[in-house]
This record gives sequence, structure tokens and C-alpha cells, in this order.
Amino acid sequence: MFDFRYHVASLAAVFVALVIGILVGVGLSGKGFVDDAERENLTNEIAALKRERDDANEQLEAVGRRQSAVEDYAAGTYPALVAGRLEGRRVAVLFVGPVSSRVWLAVDGAVRRAGGTVVRMRALRVPIDTRAARDALRRRPALSALAAPDALDDIGEELGRELVEGGRTPVWDALAGHLVEERVGVSVAVADAVVVARPEKPQQGATRELLAALYETLPGTGVPAVGVEREGRTSSAIPAFIDAGLSTVDSVDTPAGQLAVVLLLAGADSGNYGAEESASDGILPPVPPAPAQP
Repeated sequence: MFDFRYHVASLAAVFVALVIGILVGVGLSGKGFVDDAERENLTNEIAALKRERDDANEQLEAVGRRQSAVEDYAAGTYPALVAGRLEGRRVAVLFVGPVSSRVWLAVDGAVRRAGGTVVRMRALRVPIDTRAARDALRRRPALSALAAPDALDDIGEELGRELVEGGRTPVWDALAGHLVEERVGVSVAVADAVVVARPEKPQQGATRELLAALYETLPGTGVPAVGVEREGRTSSAIPAFIDAGLSTVDSVDTPAGQLAVVLLLAGADSGNYGAEESASDGILPPVPPAPAQP
């Protein structure tokens, strides 16, 4: 869909360039006009470009109609497709930066409609004040080893593990005052799956190192781990999630994106799904039959 838009834009640019070229040629010509053969060639080129532009516009309109039909179909069938797929499942959600209401509503709604529950949500304050974090860890003897300058990876790993496993969460507890911007739910329950979103811009330095370790830990916990973002997001986090080994969905605020998230959280084949170029595995994972309803 977007390729056609770019194609139309490029044709328009070429068309304008040709017109400007004609005007410049006329201006430079001593007689005020180009010769008949050159004029005919330019006229034919402009006519061909016009036809190609019109064809591309027609294809773009057709793709737009098909896209609209697919979205309407997805919205209409979504409740039936997700019913019961996450029955009894507990999901943890992590935001890096302030909570995106658009993403939060999409994820929480998708999980609930599929029969699951978001047992906890945490939003990290970034960039991380590493000096304050180390001071907080140093004050707890059992965690003092994590206060070492080279222990950022270890901190990220512990945060990722505690996010999923729940129960006692000493690192989250120690760093809550410096690290947690917003929280919902308790830390007790074990999560059966985890969703990560990064509404904030890419981080650098120590914060980037800690986040990379956190992301990479999640797939190794043995539960489905999915990185998500809203449709059309600039400064995408999807490449960072892919590098860390997470499954991804790039359009979680659409019916198809929410279905993809539900399927992945329910144990579908891991991969990268959505509508952007990063969605190397298509729009949706394979859709298994829905569980029988009592």
C-alpha cells in the first residue's frame, strides 16, 4: 500500500522536473523554443508519465478499498477469533517511558477479550539515573554486587526475570523510586506471557545497555514474549526487539495487530508480524482453531 503512494509521489516529482526542464530549455533557446523533434519527445514522455501516474493512482485506490475491506472483516470476526485463547492466562506488560494510552488500551483490551488478565504493568522512567540506582542497590547488602560499574547487564537480567516470575522482586523493589514511572497490579503472580512497548525514543549509553539485557532476558524465561508498537510509529522500537529475540507486532492498535498479539501470547509460532517492512513473517501467525467454548 505504501509502495504505491511512494511510486505516485516519485512520478509526480519526475513530471514536475520535466516541465521545469522544458521551461528552462525554452528560456535558454535563442529562438525561444526547442526544435520539433525534441518537443515531440518531451510531449510523449510527459503523456506516458501521466498515464503511468493515473494507473498508479487507480491501483492505489483499489489497494485502499481492499485494505478497508480487510480491516472491516478483521474487526467483525475478531471477537470470535480470540474468544478463549488466553483463558486463565496472566500477562505482564512493560512500557519503556511513559505509558502510551493507545497501546495500553489495545493490549489490555485484547488480553481481556481473549479471556486473560494483565496481572501487572510497569513503566520505566528513562533515561535511567544509574548513579541513584547503584546507590539504592548498595544500601541493600543482598544486592550490593549489582552496584558494580560493570553490572548493568545483570541489573537488566534481574529486572526481566522478576517481571515474569513475580513473587519476591527485590531489584524492582529497590529501584522503584528511581526507575518506575507508573505501575498497575501486584508483583506476586507468575506471568504466563509478557508484552513490551517502548513509546520513548531510543536510548543511549548505560540505559541502552540495561534495556538490551532486559529485553534479551524475556525470551529466555520460557514464556511468550512480544514487543509491540502502534501503527505508523516513527523511531520504531521493533528492530531493537527483534535483535533481542522477541516476537513483534508493529500495529497493535488495529484488529489484525491485536489478533496477532493474542495468538503469540497463546503460543503461536514466534516471528515478526504486522504491516511494516519489519514484519518479515506476514500480517498474522497461523491461526489455529479456537478452543471449544463450554
